Amino acid sequence: MGDGNVQRILVVEDNGSTARLLEQLLAAEGHQVAMASDGLEALGEIARCPPDLILLDLDLPGLNGYEICRRIKENPATRWIPIIILTGQAASEFKLHCWELGADDFLPKPFQCLEVVARCRSLLRVKRLVYELDSAEAVVFAFARAVEAKSPYTHGHSERVRDYALLLATHIGIPADQNTSLSKGALLHDIGKISVPDAILNKPGPLTPEEFEVVKQHTVLGAHIVEPLRSIRSVIPLVRSHHERCDGKGYPDRLRAEVLPPEVRVLSVADVYDSLVTARPYRGAIPHARCLEMLLEDAAGGGLDPELVKHFCEIMADRSPDSLPGECSVRTSFLPAVPAPNRTKNGARTPAVASL
Repeated sequence: MGDGNVQRILVVEDNGSTARLLEQLLAAEGHQVAMASDGLEALGEIARCPPDLILLDLDLPGLNGYEICRRIKENPATRWIPIIILTGQAASEFKLHCWELGADDFLPKPFQCLEVVARCRSLLRVKRLVYELDSAEAVVFAFARAVEAKSPYTHGHSERVRDYALLLATHIGIPADQNTSLSKGALLHDIGKISVPDAILNKPGPLTPEEFEVVKQHTVLGAHIVEPLRSIRSVIPLVRSHHERCDGKGYPDRLRAEVLPPEVRVLSVADVYDSLVTARPYRGAIPHARCLEMLLEDAAGGGLDPELVKHFCEIMADRSPDSLPGECSVRTSFLPAVPAPNRTKNGARTPAVASL
């Protein structure tokens, strides 16, 4: 990585005017910018001095962007360098191919300068964190707790979600070895929120579509943070996919129920319940009985797993949120209970995504 706060970005772009614009934009942000106009030049530049981030065009002379991305991500020495794909192609097929090759983000052409800066800041922040994290699990879990502690609305959320998820997993007979991954995944599921500005996380009103897109990235970025640690790699699906829906309308990958592991579907139920029964910036805590009704409504609408919700409601029917085992309990007293939040135009405050 670059020395001090100066980070090195490689722009691989054969269009002269686009390359110059990106160079000026990133240099104005204080970054050291290297340029390459074709694939071979880019690989040579990476070998000479590995950058902290790569902006990569797909349509290049010689080696195209797909091949460059593949080589970077297959090389152990460079695989953790974030890659933002620059392209004018709109088809979903090219995005899927780039995801498979390991690309980290996309910027469509023509791009907005502010969006370029924001995406670069986000990925550079994540890369800096990944490089600074020790391989010991304790460091990562401490980091996840620190992320939650930024807001009184999320303090203790992951621990409560873990307890709810383990209650449900035990009830349905998930094997103990999978419960270990479920427990760790629950504690780390929101770690990617380090990249979401506090002003968005703590916003008292509805999110704009643009703000909701920022929030949605926490699943992908969280998976990237966890991915380097081999000892907990099994939690990646839980971190990345806990906001997927059974009908395939969730995020980030729009996966349907049949391809979602049982632990992920269990975690989703626990996550939504705790998000409803605790206060949020945009509403107070919702009464326990109404929360269970809302889980059933969400499942009927194609969101949560219906069978798992049924089992969860059976478990929780005679429990209060504070009756869970362990050290954590639900803190709901600092805002009054209110009716369920109304569905907003952009969908950012619906029960299925109540936890952001």
